[in-house]
Amino acid sequence: MGGLDTALQVLDLLGIAVFAASGALVASRKQLDAVGFVLIGMITGFGGGTIRDLLLGRTPLFWLKQPELPAIAAAAALVVFFFAHLIESRFKALLWADALGMALFAVLGAEIALIGGAQPWAAVLLGTVTATAGGIIRDVVCDELPLILRKEIYITAAAAAAFAYVALRLAPLPRDVALLAGIALGFGIRGAAIWRGWSLPAFKPRPARDYPDRR
Repeated sequence: MGGLDTALQVLDLLGIAVFAASGALVASRKQLDAVGFVLIGMITGFGGGTIRDLLLGRTPLFWLKQPELPAIAAAAALVVFFFAHLIESRFKALLWADALGMALFAVLGAEIALIGGAQPWAAVLLGTVTATAGGIIRDVVCDELPLILRKEIYITAAAAAAFAYVALRLAPLPRDVALLAGIALGFGIRGAAIWRGWSLPAFKPRPARDYPDRR
């Protein structure tokens, strides 16, 4: 992981494992086989980072340079394959696993973008993409309504995590403080939304106006 020190490498590995597990939980709801679990897990774990790297022009892609990353994603997916039946509410488990992965990847994606020379606003955007794109691809492939399109606070939490991290890095504060604050904010917002059922206001259609000259 060029440019990443040990702390960020640990966060990256944890994020990949958690997102791969969340993808595998969707695979369990779709009753896929072990290969399907691994495929969906890898799509979820690597989708956002792949899009980020392509936008930054970072090649080869991060997971192609390190064979241990696909191995970790596959292992996490297979663990879920063998033990998902022990989880009563797999959808709730998916939401919480996804919330943690989202918070981790939002700050990590923002940091990688900063290392790659992106402007602060672009780093926030790329952190948000890193945190959400894998889940979008996962849900589309599995014929699920993507989480970011549901009446839930999701992409807002990812953007808040990335923004907090970048803002605190520019303050400047120690990177570890910015990491913890960004992760805590993103996970806190998303967790509160899951727990309390928060959502952003949705569009409400209104009756069409009746124009006098309408035939």
